[in-house]
Amino acid sequence: MAVPEPTTGNFENSLDELEKVVKELESGDLPLDRSLDLFSRGMQLSETCRKQLEEAETRVEQLIRKEGTYQPEPFGTEK
Repeated sequence: MAVPEPTTGNFENSLDELEKVVKELESGDLPLDRSLDLFSRGMQLSETCRKQLEEAETRVEQLIRKEGTYQPEPFGTEK
């Protein structure tokens, strides 16, 4: 059974699918071909999620304005 090709979905959909892939891989008792397909799909989904998080971080950094210039600030800092 082939693993579906990546789709351009939102972060939550990609993360949900990645969680399903991990669960299936952790279940064990899979044929080698299926395990390799799932691993490959998991890597694709992981990369997609990473890129989406980086893009979101960049957008947040651009929205944080300090003294007339944009300066990134870590989340969760108390002022």
